[in-house]
Amino acid sequence: MSNADLGAPPVEGLSGGGTGYGWGDCGIAVSRPGSVDIAKNPASDLFSVWCMPSTATVGHQEPPRALDQLNLLIARNERESAQIALRPKISWACGGAVGHVQVHCRDFVSASGDRLESVSLRRVVPILGVPDALVPVSMPTCQVSLLPGETSALWLSVHVPSSQTPGVYEGEMTFSAVKADAEFSVDEGDKLELRKMVENVAAKMDDTRQNPMELLEEVRQDLQHLLDHPALAHNGKMEIDEESLSLKLKISITVWDFVLPVTPTLPAVFGVSETVIEDRFNVEHGSSGWYNALDRHYQWLLQFRISPYFCRWGDNMRILAYTCPWPADHVKAEEYYSDPRLAAYAVPYAPVLSNSNAVKDLVTREIEILSTKEHWRKSYFYLWDEPLSSDQYDFIRTMSEEIRSIAPNSRILTTYYSGPSDVQYPPGSFEAFIKVPSFLRPHTQIFCTSEWVLGGREDLVKEIVAELQPDQREEWWTYVCMGPSDPHPNWHLGMRGTQHRGVLWRAWKEGGSGFLYWGTNCYEKSLCPAAEIRFRRGLPPGDGVLFYPGEVFTPGSSEPVSSVRLERVLSGLQDLEYLNLYASCFGKPASVALLEKCGVYLGPERYTQDHAAIDAMRTEIYCSCRSSS
Repeated sequence: MSNADLGAPPVEGLSGGGTGYGWGDCGIAVSRPGSVDIAKNPASDLFSVWCMPSTATVGHQEPPRALDQLNLLIARNERESAQIALRPKISWACGGAVGHVQVHCRDFVSASGDRLESVSLRRVVPILGVPDALVPVSMPTCQVSLLPGETSALWLSVHVPSSQTPGVYEGEMTFSAVKADAEFSVDEGDKLELRKMVENVAAKMDDTRQNPMELLEEVRQDLQHLLDHPALAHNGKMEIDEESLSLKLKISITVWDFVLPVTPTLPAVFGVSETVIEDRFNVEHGSSGWYNALDRHYQWLLQFRISPYFCRWGDNMRILAYTCPWPADHVKAEEYYSDPRLAAYAVPYAPVLSNSNAVKDLVTREIEILSTKEHWRKSYFYLWDEPLSSDQYDFIRTMSEEIRSIAPNSRILTTYYSGPSDVQYPPGSFEAFIKVPSFLRPHTQIFCTSEWVLGGREDLVKEIVAELQPDQREEWWTYVCMGPSDPHPNWHLGMRGTQHRGVLWRAWKEGGSGFLYWGTNCYEKSLCPAAEIRFRRGLPPGDGVLFYPGEVFTPGSSEPVSSVRLERVLSGLQDLEYLNLYASCFGKPASVALLEKCGVYLGPERYTQDHAAIDAMRTEIYCSCRSSS
């Protein structure tokens, strides 16, 4: 990916994002292509393999480490990830790559014979020079090309379903040097012979006179002879003595005997731009292709424990936000709204963009249907983003009155980072921000404030919460957008892994009852699915972009490609379930104390950079809660 017009923008935190960005002086021994017999040389002489945690930034210059066993600790209904790094020591291939490595993942089996099958492997691809895109590779076997003087990384994820039997599952991955398919050739004589063999098989298939079972056996034998032809014997395969030549990574997965809740405890609502989908995938609003595209994105995002909402922006930060593209009386609507994985859903309020009587009638019908449902308690209306003036506050009040005249128990969500600019307060006063609830009451129930306003002062949270009226169903949520910047937690490209994961640690510790993120696919406009990704001008790199179109990396692929940062969002949300489990046993103050005692998160400028602290906290939570039950 490039920003050819602008040049590459500075990437926040790049110099401190990991140990692998300094230029090392370790070179690579370059051999004459073809001079290394990979069938006789152990893989350890050709390349290095080692493990890194999911919070590490594995750059191209990451130095090799020792190959140790990988141990993962996972609850049921949880996904845990780790990274596997590879770096060449010597060249054994032709062309741009110095060599190719075949990776094979063996089954994970417990002592009782149970198998753990939900394992995936993805290639970590740099975006603006920072490892971020996670491109799927085939399982259980794939091939990785190594480049001169560069470390490559694979992202291993293990998802444990709720029904999985607890226990220890052992498995391994093997890494073998191979030749690329392009390095094999078949001469013309062999091609002719192979063609004749294929034609003979096809002719037998057309013979209706022979007994079907006998015919099937003959065809099977002919196909086996075809595959055993000397010209194909090594095409794409290498006879490797794995016991002596391959590198082996032992993996131990401990599945704990508790289950993370299907419905996330903390509602995390993330925006998806419908206009970006319409433009990039060339689908007309309201067409069958449009519904399919939105549904595909929605279903894919649910795996990250977030509650997606689609959005279209209007003038002056008006926003049409909705979770389900179908009307409330459609069968798909009930499927969406009642999905237990969805913690909160946005109800569309079309008059925010178009105020015709017909639109109002449709909205009235929508609210009347949904407000009778059990899942209505998960609903909210998101009408205006970051209002700045008294006029904009008046618009919110008017729309809220219309909504609440239909369903008085509706919840209106308003995001803000300041009070109205035309209300007189002392210059630089925090009071205008603190007093926003008094301006919007009772027309807003979810007061969603920017973490940027708080800076490093957690004590300001008490002042914000003191202004709320919980007995009137008022809640406090938080969000990040552009700010806060380094060293505070956010999801900008180039920040440390624990900075990404720490966004949700902060939200939980400060006591918010929900979290909002404005955009997951808000890159620059493009009219082609496979067009390069460009981040929006004026925003920090990565802001508003947490996944990429699959077509950018794999032609014909319609499945989105996750970012490393989105995986860390999931990890952070899973951490909250551990902390809530501990709080259910010992109380919230004890859970906060544990978070701090383990050194995981003490404040927005004081959090761990060492993944071991996270594992230590999770282990202590499991052991303590298990012994108390």
